[in-house]
Amino acid sequence: MENKRYNGLDGVRALSAIGVAMMHIMLCGEYNLGFIGDKFIANLGELVYLFMIISAFSLCCGYYEKIMGKKITPTEFYGKRIKKILPFFALLSVLDFVSSPGKTAAMELFANLTLCFGFLPNANISLIGVGWFIGLVFVFYITFPFYCMLIENKRRAWLSFALSIVFNLLCSYYFFDSAHMPTFDYRSNIVYAAPYFFAGGLIYLYRDTLSSLLNRLKYVVLLLVIGSVVLMYVCGISLWTLLLAFSLIVIYALREKSPLLENKITAFLGGLSMEIYLSHMIFFRILQKIKLTNLFSNDILSYVLTVIITLVLVVAFAYSFNKIFSIIKSKKLCQKN
Repeated sequence: MENKRYNGLDGVRALSAIGVAMMHIMLCGEYNLGFIGDKFIANLGELVYLFMIISAFSLCCGYYEKIMGKKITPTEFYGKRIKKILPFFALLSVLDFVSSPGKTAAMELFANLTLCFGFLPNANISLIGVGWFIGLVFVFYITFPFYCMLIENKRRAWLSFALSIVFNLLCSYYFFDSAHMPTFDYRSNIVYAAPYFFAGGLIYLYRDTLSSLLNRLKYVVLLLVIGSVVLMYVCGISLWTLLLAFSLIVIYALREKSPLLENKITAFLGGLSMEIYLSHMIFFRILQKIKLTNLFSNDILSYVLTVIITLVLVVAFAYSFNKIFSIIKSKKLCQKN
């Protein structure tokens, strides 16, 4: 089961990346979408926490046994993770710097290229503003061996999860409150985000049991997913409702052959989810500058068209980059051999 691929997660990644893009476009474009915009689309930014759970689960699937069994060296592990996230992020950071050069932008570019800005206490980097998630994930990569030790057995994993929740609450009520750090984006802190990463680890530890359960009770789990999402909007978005809803979504994605989550479109878009997340605002800003974001007097029509055009441009750009980068890597391998 260690190397099993859960294709349903591609669908979750794709829908989450598109959801975050829809939220940013609506808010930055100042579209008035009424009740749906205020109550639903405006809250799609919370999907970053779903990405955290997926990231932890996926990393465990690929590397937990290798780390614990000492079957991979630090150079191999960190090298693979850096190669996965740095090239595209570095390109976007350079492009953003070129479009708005300056002393501050140069310092932020340096921080982005090291991938270590997630260790800064209060960076608030504006260069690739959504890139804070890359900084957070890279901190998770760095601490992953320690994380593996914490989830080595289920008892320790549950204890670590419980303690991470306590720390999260302390962050909200004391360490990162407006009196202590008024401008701090607490989402980018690994301690605050830890409950979501531990949720992914727990799902990994119980993956066999959950997969077996899904085969027998898939519709029950689907109803639980729907119910948890409704509960999140009825009771309000909080640590508890987010953990419940997003954990159930990831669990449901473990089922085999889900038409909604597992198909050619979601597989394609899921493979580009990181790129969609990182670059959608760049293309939206370009559309704004050439005045293509408000082609209709109706905000809903303008918004829908803007989202479609933005996503088409992002996907085309990301796909082209990955193709070119793959060709370059292949040529380098051939030269070495």
